[in-house]
Amino acid sequence: MNKLFSVGFWEGVARIILRNRIIILIVILGLTVFLANQWQYMRFTYTEANLLPDDHPINIEYNEFLDKFGEEGNLIVLGVKDTTFFWVQKLNSWNKLSEKLKSYEEVETVVSIGDLQKLIRDDKKERFKLEPFIKDSISSISQINELKDQLFNKYPFYDNFLFNKETKTVRTAIYIKKSIVNTSARKDFIFNDFIPLIEEFETQTNLDVRISGMPYIRTLNSQNIIDEIGKFITAALLVTSLIFFFFFRSFRATFISMIVVLIGVMWTFGILGLLEYEITVLTALIPPLIIVIGIPNCIFLINKYQNEVKKHGNKAKSLQRVITKVGNATLMTNVTTASGFATFIITQSKLLEEFGIVASLSILAIFLLCLFIIPIIYSFMPPPKDRHLEHLNKRWIGGFVDWMEHMVKYKKITIYVTALLLLILSFIGIYQIRISGSLIEDMPQKTEFFGDIRFFEEEFNGVMPLEFMVDTKRKKGVMKLATLKRMNQLEELIDETSELSKPISVVSLVKYSKQAYYNGNPKFYQLPTSQEKNFILSYARNSSSEVDLLKNFVDSTGQFARITTFMKDIGTDRIERIEENLQNKIRKVFPEDRYNVTMTGKARVFQKGTRYLVKNLIMSLSLAIFLISLFMAYMFRSFRMIIVSLIPNLLPLLVTAGLMGYLGVPIKPSTILVFSIAFGISVDDTIHFLAKYRQELQANHWRIRKSVFAALRETGVSMFYTSIVLFFGFSVFIISNFGGTVALGGLVSITLLFAMLANLLLLPSLLLSLERNIANKEVLKEPSINIIPEVEQEN
Repeated sequence: MNKLFSVGFWEGVARIILRNRIIILIVILGLTVFLANQWQYMRFTYTEANLLPDDHPINIEYNEFLDKFGEEGNLIVLGVKDTTFFWVQKLNSWNKLSEKLKSYEEVETVVSIGDLQKLIRDDKKERFKLEPFIKDSISSISQINELKDQLFNKYPFYDNFLFNKETKTVRTAIYIKKSIVNTSARKDFIFNDFIPLIEEFETQTNLDVRISGMPYIRTLNSQNIIDEIGKFITAALLVTSLIFFFFFRSFRATFISMIVVLIGVMWTFGILGLLEYEITVLTALIPPLIIVIGIPNCIFLINKYQNEVKKHGNKAKSLQRVITKVGNATLMTNVTTASGFATFIITQSKLLEEFGIVASLSILAIFLLCLFIIPIIYSFMPPPKDRHLEHLNKRWIGGFVDWMEHMVKYKKITIYVTALLLLILSFIGIYQIRISGSLIEDMPQKTEFFGDIRFFEEEFNGVMPLEFMVDTKRKKGVMKLATLKRMNQLEELIDETSELSKPISVVSLVKYSKQAYYNGNPKFYQLPTSQEKNFILSYARNSSSEVDLLKNFVDSTGQFARITTFMKDIGTDRIERIEENLQNKIRKVFPEDRYNVTMTGKARVFQKGTRYLVKNLIMSLSLAIFLISLFMAYMFRSFRMIIVSLIPNLLPLLVTAGLMGYLGVPIKPSTILVFSIAFGISVDDTIHFLAKYRQELQANHWRIRKSVFAALRETGVSMFYTSIVLFFGFSVFIISNFGGTVALGGLVSITLLFAMLANLLLLPSLLLSLERNIANKEVLKEPSINIIPEVEQEN
């Protein structure tokens, strides 16, 4: 009954498609126009990827910090390391550049050497006042020498903030208005105003200006993502069309397939716009993925059509059989592939949820487009000529199939031993995998801005912000001497940690106030004693609002303080050891009943997000295996067949994981995707093979060996074709500038290649070895879905 329903359903689908060709084409055209109109709602990401759910404790802590102190990622830094920098003309030009930057409405404030102020004690008014280091402009070398002496020897407050006294590297801090940091206005300012201004300055002064800071890094990184979309789509079309033409030797078939996948790409962009999702480093991969996944659909449909034409020459009958015989199998394979992507929806990570939704919808859409467009277009065309069918008689493909058959017949022990050795080596490699929580590791490493990141890491110990928020649990508790001393102890540990930059907080300002009180003597750059505190802070309280340096480090109630440092790009293991040391110090120094200290910042949020995704990897992959096992159970009604079908698909995943360990490819957001994607695609070959195997069992009266080899010969060619397309299709991602995308493309390609060999060698061998347990009428019951209809009597 199920079999009749399945065949009858697809015969009905074929009739609907072929009798309503014009209407279907008009509907597809209308949907394409509608979705193309949604492109205007596509948004490019202006923030880092937040891998954690909104209600995760780490996210909650970070948002609480932002509520108190505002956006932390609004700093752009300029740096120069040049022996000629302290020449009169060049130093004046540097200060003029700062003044020019202040004139832009997008800039909140600029702090450069020309803006530095000395805190001076004013005894008449019993207050502090500010006096600039440079009053007008530098006119002589003696002024420069005096300035260098003051900066490098007398005012430790500014050391490692605007200069490195050891290497004489100087930098300028530019604070962008927090209201534009996460908007398109930031991009317009960076590209239209900021970069041209810096380039003009470099030309005039012959100084090499290094640029970094999160707004700048994020802007250039986002632009790289946008630039790569077109590159990927072009490369995917070129590679898949060349392979397709090599197999079919037909411009017509190649052109039709390219039209179908291009419409699929248009629909993908339309779905992104319709759902108003951002284009991120992950969603940017979906359009070329649709090309790579769509072409195998075209291969199955066109190959079947040409085979049918070769058999009986009846075009109408051939088109009907394309839909009835291949439609169901193609539907199942696309559903399993979409399921692999859809598992990301359960991760509760917005980045992965959006990727999973758009990818799975796009895969189902490309299936429908292939099913409708290819038969309809061929129905308007004359039947293929003999030269279009020559590829069906290729001898080298026959040689490949003969080799597979020989291996399965006579080399089963070799296949099993090879599989076992691969399994053992894979487990050894898996234990060497490391986890990366780096915010910049996947950024394009050959770009100039990535080199600048490394420059600031070397000169100032990093650019990734790490924040500490100290809650004293009472108003004005920050300025208590006991609190300041506790914060100072924490800062000493931060300063001793080589991977962290010198911290800056209210503690530094209080130390600077004491130095100023003692007439600028650097020996007094320290916290005041309890006796000194009252009259030093009274000077601070009497100072004008221009001297109110506390506002960036203490909230308006005086209850919360922040300690800001910057972190180098280091491995997750080292980050966790540093975090553990800092948390131990916090617990020791800050009593929990009187203080609440939280560690936060973009770098920590991203690192914790990577850990969170690793935990979800097992869940999403397990769900993918479970869903596909359900498909197998529903189709074959045999538990043993489920086990046999999973073995050749899990082995390639383990091999890939082992390779990651050996090659030093870390687990990170981009490489986490490999396993679910590859499993969802590779299981397609298993479905095709087992469906054909079951059909051959019935046709050959349950003779196992004959059925296995018949299925191998029948499906081997199409499995080889599609696997080659997928292998080279995913390989196009290797041309990316992003390390994570390169790893994703290479690892998925390798996994699918192993999966093809496992399905063509290991799966048939298992069926032959376990034939008594699997291939009998009681175990292999009639399937719920008849994937490949029975061979009909030829008319």
